[in-house]
Amino acid sequence: MTLLARLDRLPLSRPHYLLLLIGGLGYTFDGMDSAVVAFLLPSAQDAWGLSNGQLGLIGSATPFGFLFGATVAGLLGDRIGRKKVMMYALAFYAAFSVVAAFASNYEVFLGSRVLAGAGAGAESAIIAPFLSEFVPAKRRGWFIGALAGFFSFGFVMAALIGRFVVPTMDDGWRIAQVITALPIVMLLWWRRSLPESPRFLLQNGRVDEAEAVVADLERRVERATGQPLPPVPESAAQPATDTATKTAGVNLISALRFLWSPVMARRTAVTWLIWFVITFSYYGFFSWIPTLLVQRGITVTKSFEFSIIIYLAQVPGYFSAAWLSERLDRKNTIAIYLSGSAVSAFWLSQMDTPATITLAGAVLSFFLNGTYAGVYSYTPEVFPTWIRATGTGLSSAFGRVGSILAPTIIGLSAASLGFGGVFGLTTAVLVVGVVCVVVFGLATAGRSLEELTEPAKEASK
Repeated sequence: MTLLARLDRLPLSRPHYLLLLIGGLGYTFDGMDSAVVAFLLPSAQDAWGLSNGQLGLIGSATPFGFLFGATVAGLLGDRIGRKKVMMYALAFYAAFSVVAAFASNYEVFLGSRVLAGAGAGAESAIIAPFLSEFVPAKRRGWFIGALAGFFSFGFVMAALIGRFVVPTMDDGWRIAQVITALPIVMLLWWRRSLPESPRFLLQNGRVDEAEAVVADLERRVERATGQPLPPVPESAAQPATDTATKTAGVNLISALRFLWSPVMARRTAVTWLIWFVITFSYYGFFSWIPTLLVQRGITVTKSFEFSIIIYLAQVPGYFSAAWLSERLDRKNTIAIYLSGSAVSAFWLSQMDTPATITLAGAVLSFFLNGTYAGVYSYTPEVFPTWIRATGTGLSSAFGRVGSILAPTIIGLSAASLGFGGVFGLTTAVLVVGVVCVVVFGLATAGRSLEELTEPAKEASK
């Protein structure tokens, strides 16, 4: 019997849900940090007399940092372990959020926002592959989709902070950033509670440590369920040490060479394109919707209130997609929610009143975030264990190129194409994503990570 077969046959129970909560809270603070920037810009402009160009740089600082953080986190996660990267990234992010809160000038503020974004991007990229390695195949889609759903709580909290903290007190914009740095207190909890991934340990020949992690999880699951553990499948005959291959240190060049090799190129291309499409559309929409509402004649305060409604639509978007991922497969779920996003973006392009823009925007928010739930589930499943964190990190990093480009492209397009043209452009980008997923995506539901990522099987297809 193998350790991985023992791990994969465990029913979801309290120990798994604790992992979900710990990882999900990290995503909550990542989402809050990313979204709160939009509500800080007016105050930063007043404090330092900034130009629109300087404000644009602040708006791009977090996704720019995300790009580098996601890349580095993936590479380090496959070299030194998922848990270490996740904890160090969180500390890095929280520290520079505090620096940004007390920044005395624009330059320090901009630099610290980039570095905080790097920490958040690193943590964001490593959590999904880390936790996917603990979850049985038949529940992995729901679990990782639900994990991604915690982002929505962060966006809602950011909107509430933007409405009730930033404009209502002196230096509210600085206090808001201190609030986003609170996850630093989670570090001690994480250090005590989180084991390293057994798959990572096995991949690096640390069989005794992997055995200890799996045995401890088995004990806790049995205690939580009050039932005997399910039997290990008889087909699980390979020894655990057989998985300890390809453990040479991963670097950027070797990673890219493998990911774009004939065996992996199709998977990599599809995954990178999906990440770019959804992240371009998402950040293009959420970075501009408050401004577009103001341009439709409502006050800034009211635009923030409408933004809360739009952000709230993320919550059912994420969790409905997580539920569907187990029933319709990740590939089909992504295609459905991308299609819904495309239709909603077109609908939004035809609206011209604050109420109808808000309604269409909420529906678009629902589908965009549902797509993310599918993407976060899908991505770790298509890369082998030895390069899973790197593959996920580079996919996320490529998506961040879209988040950097989207505000500028949509801002320039708005001048020539108008409100309708902006979301017509978004519709076209989303349609490309739908076609790509339907034609080239990989079905992953109910299949073990090893079955999905064994190079020999893929090469024979």
